[in-house]
Amino acid sequence: MKKSFDVLIVGIGGQGTILASNVLGDACVIEGRHVRGAETHGMSQRGGSVETHIRIDGKFGSLIAPGTADLLIAFDVLEALRYRHFLKPDGVMVVNREMVVPTSVFSGKLPVPKMEDVEAELNKGTTKVVLVNATEIAVQAGNPLAANIVLLGAASHTLPLAAESLFQAVRRNVPSKTVTVNEKAFSLGKEAV
Repeated sequence: MKKSFDVLIVGIGGQGTILASNVLGDACVIEGRHVRGAETHGMSQRGGSVETHIRIDGKFGSLIAPGTADLLIAFDVLEALRYRHFLKPDGVMVVNREMVVPTSVFSGKLPVPKMEDVEAELNKGTTKVVLVNATEIAVQAGNPLAANIVLLGAASHTLPLAAESLFQAVRRNVPSKTVTVNEKAFSLGKEAV
């Protein structure tokens, strides 16, 4: 029987998925909770997919099996489509309403997908989909690179962690000169949902 709360964080190399997973893991440590994690980022420097698995209160392995994740945090709508099969039927998906156009589209081999078509596809099924303009909110906070922290704020309503633990973990994991911007990004993301 599954006793963990499983979070899959997905994005494109350079979007901050690893930092987001570090913040979640550290929040678990702050609360004295057991946490397991795994990440794949071999091709991330070339714009490839990055995925991190975080199992809160997990004790039996660090990888999340398809169809069992409680929460999917996606930094891009196309990555949300690519990884949605990891969610359990009543899972929650928190998605940045942004699309990084794949290289094959730039080369003219594929048409650019329409955002409304992608969003309609995401909303099929029984999972709850929360679309957030995380990049725009991050700009309001002072830095578009804080979109990852905006998404953590938006997901905080679903996570089994206290908001203060998440705030403390943000402070401990971001560069010291960006703490204020990231705190604001987290707060604005939390308020956006």
